[in-house]
Amino acid sequence: MNAPEPIPFAPEGPQPLVREIAPGEAYPVAHLGPLRAAVEAVQGMAQAPVAIPAASALAVVSLAVQGFANVETLGGPRPVSLYALTIARSGERKSSCDGPLMAALNEFEKEQARDQREAVTRWQNAQALWKGERDRILGEAKKGKGERKVAAQADLDALGPEPAAPPSADRTVTEPTFEGLTRLFATGQPSLGIFSDEGGQFLGGHAMNSDNRQKTLAALNDLWQGNPIRRTRAGDGHATLYGRRLAVHLMAQPSVARAFMADPMAADTGFLPRFLICEPPSTIGTRLHANARGYGDALSCFGNRLRAILDTPLPMDEEARELSPRILPLTPEAHALLIRFADAIEAAQAPDGDLAHVTGYASKAAEQAARIAGVLALWRDLQITAVTPQDMGNGIALAQFYLSEAVRLADASGVSQEIDRAEALRKWLLGSWPHREIMVRDVVRLGPNPLRESPKARAALGVLARHGWLAPLDTGTVVRGAARAEAWRIVKGGGDVV
Repeated sequence: MNAPEPIPFAPEGPQPLVREIAPGEAYPVAHLGPLRAAVEAVQGMAQAPVAIPAASALAVVSLAVQGFANVETLGGPRPVSLYALTIARSGERKSSCDGPLMAALNEFEKEQARDQREAVTRWQNAQALWKGERDRILGEAKKGKGERKVAAQADLDALGPEPAAPPSADRTVTEPTFEGLTRLFATGQPSLGIFSDEGGQFLGGHAMNSDNRQKTLAALNDLWQGNPIRRTRAGDGHATLYGRRLAVHLMAQPSVARAFMADPMAADTGFLPRFLICEPPSTIGTRLHANARGYGDALSCFGNRLRAILDTPLPMDEEARELSPRILPLTPEAHALLIRFADAIEAAQAPDGDLAHVTGYASKAAEQAARIAGVLALWRDLQITAVTPQDMGNGIALAQFYLSEAVRLADASGVSQEIDRAEALRKWLLGSWPHREIMVRDVVRLGPNPLRESPKARAALGVLARHGWLAPLDTGTVVRGAARAEAWRIVKGGGDVV
């Protein structure tokens, strides 16, 4: 039997266990197309990582245009709705990036809310008149017989249905439950967005607790696909809402985002792979006022364009409030580009491929590229007849970036889990283990529960050896009365051997 490969030891003494995350690729800002100027303007002022305003711009534009068209993909027409998750710690100026790009939408919502208050007053008056007339007709019917009842029926038919309440003006929410989101879709706008620069409030809130998480994830998955919302409740009966669209942008701190990303349900349901995820490198410490740049005209142009789209009536059935988006095709050249990209991604998902461990994200990359291309095309022209090769090239470059981030963060998650196990073992060795030496079998039999398997135990011992917390012993060293093929001696802080 061959002896195990020796594990390197850090001779300089114990070092802190750190999670080494590989740096990400530079954000392909040149491929933001018509959004580039506004994104660079915000980044120049805030001096935050450019990926933060880029995600904000893509998300708010997706919200603005998603009701007007479905884009052609290799799997058929799909919504141009985008889900984005931006991971950045406190102080990265997430709100400073989001605010300028959301300003026109916020102002639009404010004006619509004021108009709705006036509409509610008119509706309340109309409803009171309708109810009074209905009560009068019913009162007379009770007094009469025969012909009078027939006349009352005719009067009720002529009165018509009760006046409908004006729809809610809200286009965005921050931390809705599934029931609240469904209710808002039923009584409000058919195109909504979940936008939050404190995404932890949603990811850690009521909608995502253990009782509600599965139905919330399923509902958001359906909305991303463009499927109808179905809800059955004892009090309200059954309701199906067609033609609804949802865009999402959550900004979350690393601890919150990683905890959510580690949840198997979030990955296994396909929820996380529907997101454009990124964790840009921090710029804290480099944001000097002397380097700040003004907004110029780019932000005002962005706001004017956003307002013009928001003021454009959505294509929908007014009574059912059901969207009827048209299909936005791809030009033959754009379609060919998408096929080449999809085939390359498919090949990389083979068992020995670079994307074999992130097939959930990879399998959606081509569709994400088409969605992004559709968003950019519609932003330029709501009446555009087809997605151009330039739009598709931009969409592919951006989708490729977000896929590379998914790969990097998935790898980092594996490193993080390995470090966490090693840290648990380190604490156990220094606090509970009574001997100077340790072997794999000791950890498997008596160590922390997550390490009760030989591969996991040996991996954790290896991490501690590489960081200097364990010193490997020579093969054949006698440990507790017997020669051992593999064992380590525990090292205390400062490099002293126990």
